[in-house]
Amino acid sequence: MTGHTLIEKAVALAVRAHAEQKRKESQRPYIVHPVAVALILAKHGFSDTVIAAAITHDVIEDTSITEAELRAELGVAVANLVMSVTHDDILLWDDKKKAYIEAVRAAGDEVKAISTADKIANARSLIVAHTKQGTDVWTHFNRGREKKLWFENAMLAMLRESWQHPLIDEYAALVKKMNALA
Repeated sequence: MTGHTLIEKAVALAVRAHAEQKRKESQRPYIVHPVAVALILAKHGFSDTVIAAAITHDVIEDTSITEAELRAELGVAVANLVMSVTHDDILLWDDKKKAYIEAVRAAGDEVKAISTADKIANARSLIVAHTKQGTDVWTHFNRGREKKLWFENAMLAMLRESWQHPLIDEYAALVKKMNALA
């Protein structure tokens, strides 16, 4: 794919990797999510490297793509960002979420931006799905409403402590809306 931009390569990889997947809360094609995350970051002026990482942020966690393949196709910088927002699936759910929060806390602004944009896109999807599905929307999450909201509130608290960016205000408004959902 010589001659293609980093973002075009990232889109091609993500489309291929997520080809058969659907979003759990909406059943829309999965690729809609990483594109939404990338658009949030593009709107805030982040680099092509960060946008490419946003587009591919779930490929290691949710597809058969390996870290080596990601590095080969998109380079070390993109792969390192993606690995920084990839959950450690060896851990139990609570420990995995706590480890993720602390990894993002310790990471740089680019990782915080990708993580926050991911949480914003997820929150928007959840809120829209809730308008259609009501309380049934919570059944799509492994640990239900209480644990989902615990995680979102813990992420928001960590971001407020460790980073300053307008994305945090957007995320905070969405977390407030999610907390108010039945």
